[in-house]
Amino acid sequence: MFKTLMVAMAGLGLSAAVSAQELVAGQQYELLETPVETNVEDGQIEVTEVFWFGCPHCYRLQTPVNEWYETLDDDVSVVHMPATMGGDWNTHATAFYAAESLGIEDELHADFFNAIHQEKQSLTDPDDIAEFFANYGVSEEEAKQALTAFSVRSEVNKANSRMREMRLMGVPALVVDGRYVVTPSSAGSLENMPQVADELIKQVRAERAE
Repeated sequence: MFKTLMVAMAGLGLSAAVSAQELVAGQQYELLETPVETNVEDGQIEVTEVFWFGCPHCYRLQTPVNEWYETLDDDVSVVHMPATMGGDWNTHATAFYAAESLGIEDELHADFFNAIHQEKQSLTDPDDIAEFFANYGVSEEEAKQALTAFSVRSEVNKANSRMREMRLMGVPALVVDGRYVVTPSSAGSLENMPQVADELIKQVRAERAE
């Protein structure tokens, strides 16, 4: 219990430091040598959350990152991007883009995470995924068609290319403006990731105002 308390206190200390100090590339975040093209309207600042539904750290990040999203100003656009590293990762990425194509991803997103991490469902079999989708107003047949659609495969391939451009070897990650990469390691903890990303958003605003 003492150890847990000390870890929590260390996390609080880091959180305070994040907003009090100037961020340094290579410390609190990584700067991409070649920026990744963003997919938002002019004037918007893109924040890309890179995740895998099967990742316990990504699941733990959901509460702090979603609370942070609620505080973002109108000039920030959040993009969810599933990681693609083969196997179950790609299956879950396919499920994400299939749900998006069916217009149910926003409603389904948190429940898909919960089904895996709370209910211990793997959701890696197309039939199981289609059955899960059927809870959101689509038929299992529609779900199966979406899971095998060329447009969905194309989105998975695009995500794979973008992940390589971001030079990501793991998740979760927050990528700000296609240039600044924040990971649990660089931020000091999962809970610090939104705070570091928030400071980077301010930095982007300042750069654009010059």
